[in-house]
Amino acid sequence: MASKEEPVYQIFSFQDCKFTPDPIYELPSPCLSPSPAPVVIDNGSFQTRAGWAAPAADCDSPRLLFRSVAARSRGAARSETQIGNDIPNLEPLRWLLKSQFDRNVVVNFEIQELIFDYVFTHLGITSEGSVEHPIVLTEAPCNPLHCRQMMSELLFECYHVPYVSYGVDSLYSFYHNNIQRSLQPPHTGIVLSSGYHCSHILPVIDGRLDAVNCKRVNVAGSQAASYLQRLLQLKYPGHLAAITLSRVEELLHEHSYTAVDYTEELEKWRSPEFYEREVHRMQLPFSGKVPGGCVSVEERQERRAQQLRRLQEINARRREEKLQQDQERLDRLMAELLEDGLLDQFHKSLVELNMDSAEELQSYINKLQLAVEQGRQKLQSDGAEGKAEVSELEQPMDEGDGVALMDPDFPEDTLPEKPANVIQPMFNMAEYHQLFVGTERLRCSEILFQPSPTGEDQMGLMETLQYVLARYTPEQQEALVSNVFLTGGNMQYPGMKERVERELLAMRPFQSHFNVTMASRPALDSWYGARDWALEHLPSGAAEGWISRQDYEEKGGEYLSEHCASNIFIPMKIAKPAPSRPTEPSTLTSSGASATVTTVTATAAADVAMATS
Repeated sequence: MASKEEPVYQIFSFQDCKFTPDPIYELPSPCLSPSPAPVVIDNGSFQTRAGWAAPAADCDSPRLLFRSVAARSRGAARSETQIGNDIPNLEPLRWLLKSQFDRNVVVNFEIQELIFDYVFTHLGITSEGSVEHPIVLTEAPCNPLHCRQMMSELLFECYHVPYVSYGVDSLYSFYHNNIQRSLQPPHTGIVLSSGYHCSHILPVIDGRLDAVNCKRVNVAGSQAASYLQRLLQLKYPGHLAAITLSRVEELLHEHSYTAVDYTEELEKWRSPEFYEREVHRMQLPFSGKVPGGCVSVEERQERRAQQLRRLQEINARRREEKLQQDQERLDRLMAELLEDGLLDQFHKSLVELNMDSAEELQSYINKLQLAVEQGRQKLQSDGAEGKAEVSELEQPMDEGDGVALMDPDFPEDTLPEKPANVIQPMFNMAEYHQLFVGTERLRCSEILFQPSPTGEDQMGLMETLQYVLARYTPEQQEALVSNVFLTGGNMQYPGMKERVERELLAMRPFQSHFNVTMASRPALDSWYGARDWALEHLPSGAAEGWISRQDYEEKGGEYLSEHCASNIFIPMKIAKPAPSRPTEPSTLTSSGASATVTTVTATAAADVAMATS
């Protein structure tokens, strides 16, 4: 008879990586001559990436990669704030963690200033009071004008930078991958970007973003991590403290995938063989010492004997202390109460002792003396062999004496001893500290297409894409779906491209053509695209895409110089009301003017809402 094969399963351990502080680099010489090289900063809501836009070989990758978070101990000063990789572990509760982002928009500019200080210091920029290098900075799609104004004010007023260029991170990635694929500009396509806080549908027509039809979905990596953490904590309530956010993010990055057909994939998990083969057992750290584990009969007898000896030593010590106290009390009573001339005090003491006469006191003294003498004899004898009955004179006379509760004269074995040949059940501590991650591997990424399990009442990513495509003509739709581009850190799940292709096949007309491409490095291509753009468009007096300090002073902080990877600039129109006059006719004129101003202001508000939708 053939032996049954053991099921094959996989056991993984959590890496629990600790961050190491970033070194302070020296400024490369190619970044200074013939002119200061631009600093490229991908200001992501999950991770900040910074480096140089220089043709040197050592500048072809970002120098700094760190989490976009600041940590400060409770009650500490601002100077003690730690940034990014200087924080060894994000989990301790003593940290006050703050980010510069609300969703994907920068609102906390105090933290943003600390992030810039960290970047400039570690890149080796030592110029005091100013940064002489141009800055290429990423921003959110349809970034509000107020946020751009505050960012420009911070860079031009605080750091005195000569030039600033703003661009959308996912459009930089689109630009970089189109260049790698040798596509001739202007590029047309539709970008599906999913980061840490938000996902976006960005149509690009003739190399420029169509900001009117951009849409945002408030489901991304942070929602997936929170959803997976809730699933595992409900499944393993005994390991709540061990299921931390950093471990959940590791599960997302290393062990999750996207199902091409979600319903069909869940049916596969109903099979026990498929479950045993595909489930990932995540091993939590634990101690191998198990209280009350399976031990031999000799070890149990030895432990019982040691415990008995300890109890006997404790009882002997307590008994000796008790008898010594009784002896001192009796000596004090006989020395003080039996003196002549103290009869009143003597009778009062008898009442306190609950005794009626001196004879009863004498009997009590004799019993205690006998108990003291017997206790001394028992202490001198061998404690391990002393199994004699306890004399009734040794019973405690005071309340609260716990000697009898720990007396060694109780039976040694209160429970019947199990025979040695009985097999004790084995308790596997390693298996108890394992997380069986099964269908959770595909559920966390599915919320990108079905946000309802997380409580979000909105469309999924592909439904939003279908809604955006419906706003174009059939010819424009064909041009857009011919270049569907996936980018962002939350798009790195295995099977994501195949799932998008299947959804597009279901929504597009019969026998229509489309092409889906994934970014070569979904989390880093935005930095590489910004670097490529900066190398091809060096800053100058009237260069496209660059904002000089003169432009900032003349046109305001919300001004944006457009380029192929930037937002669309719609200036804010502020109409000044005409001065009113006290006469009757002028009142009518004033009313007409105010109506005109109201119309202009409403039109401007509609334009701004259109740009930021």
